[in-house]
Amino acid sequence: MTRTARELLESTTGKLAPDPHANRLLPLIARGAARRDTLAALALEQRHVIAADRRAFLHLAERSAAAGTTAGPECAAFFNMLAEGEALAQDRLGAYAAACGVDMAREAAYEPLADCQAYPAYVAWLALNGSPAEVVLALSANFAAWGGYCATIADSLRRHYGFDDAPCGFFDFFAEPAPGLEQRALAAVQGGLDAGGLNESDVHHYGRLLQTYETKFWHALWELDQRIAP
Repeated sequence: MTRTARELLESTTGKLAPDPHANRLLPLIARGAARRDTLAALALEQRHVIAADRRAFLHLAERSAAAGTTAGPECAAFFNMLAEGEALAQDRLGAYAAACGVDMAREAAYEPLADCQAYPAYVAWLALNGSPAEVVLALSANFAAWGGYCATIADSLRRHYGFDDAPCGFFDFFAEPAPGLEQRALAAVQGGLDAGGLNESDVHHYGRLLQTYETKFWHALWELDQRIAP
């Protein structure tokens, strides 16, 4: 029996849910034990991630619109919405970076961590090589975990680090699902199904690697936190 787009999205998200203990930095932030220099590194890494992801999403939107398939317009709408969200997030990141003590000189001198940038590098690979409707499914599964991380961080920054709403705005933005994004994801997935089906093996492959690179991102920052002298 053919599954609906919602059933496919929910089952994919469930299968690709990360190990709850995979993010070793999150518990440190949650109890206020992460160093401020680590929080600053998080801001600096995100500057690179957001810029790269936005370009990748725009390219996916362009590929989708040019595909001429049933799923094309729906996928294009989904990826354009993601690109718009990244632009809004970039605007909010500045207040968080400033609260962490990041200035222009520090930003210019910062060397990104390879394991932190593996995630956007793979998103860029998907933008070039992935089937758009299948990428929609894989990204949607990953976003569920990312949103939960952001909710925890936003609460902890207020509770333990004395940050007010402006510096927390970046994480608040991602903590709640963007209005309408799920509907656009469902429409894109349904378009893929109508166009002849989706390769669930590829979806799982994409999603598993996204989650692995997401874990590497947080682990690299956790390792950095352990190396920083008190």
